[in-house]
Amino acid sequence: MTLMQSWPKPSRTTPTVIIGAGSIVVDAHLPTYKNEGIPVAGLFDLNQERAQEVASEWGVDKVFTTLTEAMQHGTDVIYDLALPPAAIAETLRHVPEDATVLIQKPMGSNFDQAKAILQICRDRNLKAGINFQLRFSPQMLAVRDAIQQGVLGELLEIEMHLNLKTPWELWPFLEGLERIEIAVHSIHYLDLIRSLVGTPKGVFARTMGDPRSANMAQTRTSAILDYGDKLRCTLTLNHNHDYGRKFQECLFRFEGDKGAIVTQIGVNLNYPKGEPDELWLATKEQEWQQIPLEGSWFLDAFSGIFRNAQRFHIGEDETLETSVENCIDTMALVEACFEANELPSHPLPEA
Repeated sequence: MTLMQSWPKPSRTTPTVIIGAGSIVVDAHLPTYKNEGIPVAGLFDLNQERAQEVASEWGVDKVFTTLTEAMQHGTDVIYDLALPPAAIAETLRHVPEDATVLIQKPMGSNFDQAKAILQICRDRNLKAGINFQLRFSPQMLAVRDAIQQGVLGELLEIEMHLNLKTPWELWPFLEGLERIEIAVHSIHYLDLIRSLVGTPKGVFARTMGDPRSANMAQTRTSAILDYGDKLRCTLTLNHNHDYGRKFQECLFRFEGDKGAIVTQIGVNLNYPKGEPDELWLATKEQEWQQIPLEGSWFLDAFSGIFRNAQRFHIGEDETLETSVENCIDTMALVEACFEANELPSHPLPEA
């Protein structure tokens, strides 16, 4: 069976201007631009020393000394805003009107910031997308294609299950934040689910900390997304299972009345080393078989989302798949999870 695993390339590339020189730029954005043959017109970061180091390492010719200088390209480039969530809104106010922008996820630190970002993009007519790139990983593009082809029939089950040890100490900036697990990790899974089956009617959720990760506000989450009485959708995540590899897993199960898919998201296993992604498919007529994948979430998903932005910029894609107009619903879903977490559970009836 042939399933779509990559986004088509643009017929021509548009240069990009990168705002921010953090680890995501070095680990994912610049390698992807190099692989895709997308020229980098320049780089800006408030930390000029850091910007110079990154530019030298990756052969970027121009380091802008001010944000204003970086924005002088008008609409002839795509602006890549790889910034902390709280810095997105103010930076967008400096982006030229009518420009194409790709913004590092999440869409602000909370739903109020997300709404402010959406309004700025509307006011300035920005063609802005959020870098929710899991949608574009080879395995999830294949899942999307299988669903659209009807391979699974009517979709009845979506289950996300994560049970592993996440080395939170690699991200000390998370310490002290009020929102962690859903806001920076499960947000990817919530966005993916939305991209496949739409926005749910509501959510039941609990997210909590763990004494084994005492410096992190939350490292465990359970959620049920309400899609009515046909599709059951659940997420169960525990980032504290430190008892060896045997029962660690990070998988999605998509099950319909004609077939099922189980995927492994390998990057989270034995992080940061990771393992290969996997996709397994079974139907009523065919036993489980492994579908060979043409890559993994990191880095191949970045190629997909960058290609979509490039193609949309020159008119070859009609839709910017992760537009702010679309992703505001992901941020609303995240907010709903945190609000649901504050609600009391339903009491048992008295005997």
